Amino acid sequence: MATIKDVAREADVSVATVSRVFNDSGPVSETTRLRILEVAARLRYSPHGVARSLITNRTSTIGVLLPDLYGEFFSEVIRGMDQAAQPGGYHLLVSSSHDAKDEIEAALRAMRGRVDGLIVMSPHLDAPSLVANVPPTLPIVLLNCAVTENGYDALTIENERGAHEMVRHLLGLGHRTVAIITGEAGNHDAAERFRGYARAMREAGIVVPNEWEIPGDFTEASGYRAVASLLALRDRPTAVFAANDAMAIGALSALRDAGVRVPQDIAVVGFDDIPLARYMSPPLSSVHVAIAELGTRAVETLVHAIDRKNEHSRRHQRLDTTLVIRKSCGPPLQGQRPPPA
Repeated sequence: MATIKDVAREADVSVATVSRVFNDSGPVSETTRLRILEVAARLRYSPHGVARSLITNRTSTIGVLLPDLYGEFFSEVIRGMDQAAQPGGYHLLVSSSHDAKDEIEAALRAMRGRVDGLIVMSPHLDAPSLVANVPPTLPIVLLNCAVTENGYDALTIENERGAHEMVRHLLGLGHRTVAIITGEAGNHDAAERFRGYARAMREAGIVVPNEWEIPGDFTEASGYRAVASLLALRDRPTAVFAANDAMAIGALSALRDAGVRVPQDIAVVGFDDIPLARYMSPPLSSVHVAIAELGTRAVETLVHAIDRKNEHSRRHQRLDTTLVIRKSCGPPLQGQRPPPA
């Protein structure tokens, strides 16, 4: 393999001049720069990434820590991040923590020295974990985290408002018995979406019995399982708000298997509006989140912090939501209960 010394000798320049060209770290005439690049291409020389990072104090890498890598939500987030990272010459180093505290802290430690900045999405992350495992000079952007300290840039979704508006839409259609499939306990997004649901029901003067609150964990399987609890109720709700689309899709599948019509017998709505939602049968109504934009804005915010060497005013941003109404929700059957499965 050709070395930087080989390029310098062939181009008849110093090693320092070759280094300045590849690191864009100093003045070099255009003629000399083009000659060095031509020689480097002919010799198939490629700068050593580790050595280059030692010189520039940059790795050109952004660390991304997500609770999971499965599902359309996370693939859309990563797609948005990649679209924003590539034009700036950054690459993504992605890891999953599965929201286990020890795995989160291990991943944070593993990325130290390997990345120029870090994007963290972990609804269970607390401030002490960040302080203990991340250098204070490392730029960090938090996504959908419960951490509210002003020392961090943060992006969150308007979870409560979106859930509130969707449940109000169901109530406006005439539903008075609206169940919820919740996210897992302790999850920041799940808690905010439940608050939006509960507030809409309370404002409508509806007391929500415990049996209308069906536990889930944001997976399709938990949405499918939740329907068994729903169909076992003596007074079956006429509508279901699932706290994310994956659980809503699982619920749609279970209702279809049970011979329950959607939306004629039970209306179903979700949250996130993942790309698959519009292709369900029936197409799923959902609270739309610009998921790819969430990833894009996270990278843009992080690059801003990196360029300013983490000496900048921190920002807490909220991404707005909108309702996308499709065929999975409609008014309840008049004067009758849905038939038993």
